[in-house]
Amino acid sequence: MLHLNAFLMGVGHHEAAWRLPESDPFAQTDVEHFKRLARIAERGRLDSLFLADSPVLWNSIGRRPSGTLEPTVLLTALAGATEHIGLIATASTTYNEPFNLARRFASLDHISGGRAGWNIVTTAGVDAARNFNLDDLPSHRDRYERAAEFVDVSLKLWDSWDDGAPLGDKDGGRWGDDTLLYPAAHAGRHFRVAGPLNVPRSPQGHPLLVQAGSSEDGKELAARYAEAVFTAQQTLAEAQAFYRDLKWRTAQAGRDPDTVKILPGIVPAIGSTEAEAQALEAELDRLIKPEYARRQLATTLRVEPEDLDLDRELPADLPDEDEIEGAKSRYTLIVTLARRERLTVRQLIGRLGGGRGHRTFAGTPEQVADAIEEWYRSGAADGFNIMPPVLPSGLETFVDHVVPILQRRGLFRTEYTGTTLRDHYGLPRPANRFTRQHAAAAH
Repeated sequence: MLHLNAFLMGVGHHEAAWRLPESDPFAQTDVEHFKRLARIAERGRLDSLFLADSPVLWNSIGRRPSGTLEPTVLLTALAGATEHIGLIATASTTYNEPFNLARRFASLDHISGGRAGWNIVTTAGVDAARNFNLDDLPSHRDRYERAAEFVDVSLKLWDSWDDGAPLGDKDGGRWGDDTLLYPAAHAGRHFRVAGPLNVPRSPQGHPLLVQAGSSEDGKELAARYAEAVFTAQQTLAEAQAFYRDLKWRTAQAGRDPDTVKILPGIVPAIGSTEAEAQALEAELDRLIKPEYARRQLATTLRVEPEDLDLDRELPADLPDEDEIEGAKSRYTLIVTLARRERLTVRQLIGRLGGGRGHRTFAGTPEQVADAIEEWYRSGAADGFNIMPPVLPSGLETFVDHVVPILQRRGLFRTEYTGTTLRDHYGLPRPANRFTRQHAAAAH
């Protein structure tokens, strides 16, 4: 079966969605708005919700609604508003510590009854670094080395309680068994963590691990740890190549490739007719303020805004990917898209305004379902990260008109059959590594 995730962002992924008459420009801090979105997604039997995040203020606040709620806090509220849907939050390994983050996600997993997921990112951009006592961005390789160690420490912390450690023995006056605690006792290059965690092992054993970087280092991290991968691919051939490569890397890392679900992003502008869908897309693009968008594109490409003529193609002398320390894969995707389709800067801004490099698509519900099925059956995806350009209307249209088509084709569930996020993804609850080691030592 397909896996479908709802990527929630304010009033929509298109940067001009807030300017539509029906949009609330202040919804990004309104928990009731997100509760409504969560219930819509759950009505569609989607696997999970996803919230992006960064420890820095995104963009100019003139460009689009800015300032977002901390995602694990928001997802805790959404856990109480829903019963089944998974809850995935982004959190940075560069600007957090393993103990605190492991505790937050274990807490969310307990509160939600086993529906938590962690999207592991290393965070690009010097502005974030300067919020955390740093003058510059750590190198790409250093960030990924830290990330790998961070995840390893987190896994040790989540396993630092045996499932049987809490006893609740009232008659014997013994709440728990101290011999079933396994301190992490980690000492590495980046972290020294004694442990154990101060939260019992959670319903899923540990939250679902998600990864979203597509650079070489990002794919290596995903192959070692990820159980779902969010990726941005523009063409079927590119998506198939990424899919094959990551599944191969996962096998090389000694893991079953079927336990890693690859979910490209898609930004579907949906209309009852193709013309209606294209009109929505055109209206959104018309509302983009190019002066803001050009400034952001220049930052991404490491050039000056005046180097980007709105009515010309990108300059020929852009940096190579090797010279980019942040967001390497997204840089390459944007440049490749612009060169392949010979887009002017204005046209490129329009394409990026909807999905920031993710595939944008305008069509009828049937056409959207066809596009999803083609990639799924062609070995390009295990499912999709659905990124509605306008919220809530885009999510409602997808749930009410695209999901039923996928269900009729036998591609998507009609009911939830499990209770945890791992159940939705068809993944087993991981065994506790220390319990296995303890049992082996006893024999």
